[in-house]
Amino acid sequence: MNPMREEIKTSCLKRLKRIEGQIRGLAGMVEEDRYCIDLVTQIAAARAALRRVEEEVLRDHVAHCVEHAISSGDKADQRRKIAELMDVIGRADR
Repeated sequence: MNPMREEIKTSCLKRLKRIEGQIRGLAGMVEEDRYCIDLVTQIAAARAALRRVEEEVLRDHVAHCVEHAISSGDKADQRRKIAELMDVIGRADR
């Protein structure tokens, strides 16, 4: 298992901290009985931000873990990495 590249890790942590603030803001909106549509709009924004983090992590995984498996010539590892990737992509759409 390869660790995440440091620049990707830093970028993801920065985004996740921002999302954490969005979620706290959502909780505040609920507590304040804010207008439902405003709440739904902010929920959609938080989900989109999480999707961007997910895409960044997947991009890094493909660029390093999957690429390494392909260049290694290890057919079993290649099949595992591709199956793993397809599985996680399938779950992400649910």
